Amino acid sequence: VRESVAAVQRRLDGPRTVVVINPKGGAHKTTATLLLAATFGSHRGGSALAWDNNETRGTLGWRSEHGAHQRTAVDLLDDLHRFEDPTSARVGDLDAYVRSQSAQFDVLASDEDAASAASIDAFAFRSLHRTLQRFYRVMVVDTGNNMRASNWQAAIEAADQVVVVSTVREDTSQSAAWALDALRAAGKEDVVRRAVTVLSDPATRRDAALHQRLHDHFGRLTRV
Repeated sequence: VRESVAAVQRRLDGPRTVVVINPKGGAHKTTATLLLAATFGSHRGGSALAWDNNETRGTLGWRSEHGAHQRTAVDLLDDLHRFEDPTSARVGDLDAYVRSQSAQFDVLASDEDAASAASIDAFAFRSLHRTLQRFYRVMVVDTGNNMRASNWQAAIEAADQVVVVSTVREDTSQSAAWALDALRAAGKEDVVRRAVTVLSDPATRRDAALHQRLHDHFGRLTRV
C-alpha cells in the first residue's frame, strides 16, 4: 500500500490528463473516474478534477456530491473569457463552475438541462482543457459512449494516460476490446500499449474462468 501511495504522490513535471474509456454504458467508467480523482485528490492534497466529457449529458454530476450550484462545463465554456488573463484569473473563481468533493477533488459536470441543445465538441474540449490544466495537476476525464464524437477523440489526443474499464461480463469486455482495436487501427498503438485496464467484478457469483480470460487478453494488449 505504501508503494502505491508513493506512486500517486510522486512529483509531476506538469499537469496530467487521465482519460477513462469504454464505448458501452454500464461499464463503470463514471465510478472509476470518481474513484481515481478521489485517490489523487486525497493523497495529493487536492488539485484533482473529475470531468464529465459527455458531448451532451452524462451522470458524473448526479453521482458525485452536489454543490451549491448547478453550473456545468457548458456554463464554464460560455465564461472562459474570465480566465483568459492568467495574471487575474484565480483558482477560487472556478468554484462557481466546479463542485468540491469531500475527498479533496472537484467535479466538472456535463450539461444537465434536459431541454438544452448545447453540445461539447472538439474545439470546446480543447478550450476547456487548455484553461483547466492551468489550475489542476491531475484531470480524470469521463468519456461518453460515442468514439466518433469529436470531443471523445480530442480527449484521447490530450491523454497522458488512458484507462480502459470493464466489468467481468462478455458484453462490456467485448466493447472494451473493440475500442482498443479501433484505436490501434487509427494508428494509436502507443496509446493502447501504455493504457491500463481496470476489471471490476460486481457479480455476487464470480466467474473465475471469464475473469482469467479477460485478465489474460487485456494483459497482452495494455501495460497492466
